[in-house]
Amino acid sequence: MKTIIIGIAGGTGSGKTTIAKNIAKTYGKGEVLRLDLDSYYRDLSDKTLEERSQVNFDHPASIEIELLVKHVNQLCEGKTVNIPIYNFATHSRSEETRQVEPHRVIIIEGIMALYFQELTKLMDVKLFVETPSDIRFIRRLNRDIVERGRSVDSVIEQYKKTVRPMHYQFVEPNKYLADIIVPEGGMNRVAVDLVKAKIDMALSEKQE
Repeated sequence: MKTIIIGIAGGTGSGKTTIAKNIAKTYGKGEVLRLDLDSYYRDLSDKTLEERSQVNFDHPASIEIELLVKHVNQLCEGKTVNIPIYNFATHSRSEETRQVEPHRVIIIEGIMALYFQELTKLMDVKLFVETPSDIRFIRRLNRDIVERGRSVDSVIEQYKKTVRPMHYQFVEPNKYLADIIVPEGGMNRVAVDLVKAKIDMALSEKQE
């Protein structure tokens, strides 16, 4: 089985997950695997909770990229892998993992999905989702409060201290590496159709 690898990057709250889901919907059940960079945050269980809270999770060093690349290569070789499950409340990995099998299409999504050269060289299609910063902040604020149990003050403080500066240093520049820049997030139907056409072309070329 030939595997197509798609990278989807963009700022926090840009709509990366939405566009990944919309792409996956256009294919058959079980054909598309979504790998979230957030699953590969380094395990900080050896640190105190206070020490964990001080870690800059918007810096590339927070991602265990070696493990992600290893898993992607293993999936392309037809092997089953165990994906970490990250607990955002405790900033540590769960003892449980998510077992996944090889798929025809692998989507790797995350704010820094296009940052790591060892990862981008494996990709057949690279996307950058571009959404206005005010919309992204509102989405992040809502997500962190509702899904991750954060306070409004802590979200705002983190955004000012690390999220915003890291975005301009490590995320925004990567849009120039993208094959397609998707404006206004994942609800852009035209962009999804363009991406699907590019994936179908790549699949066709790999099967020849």
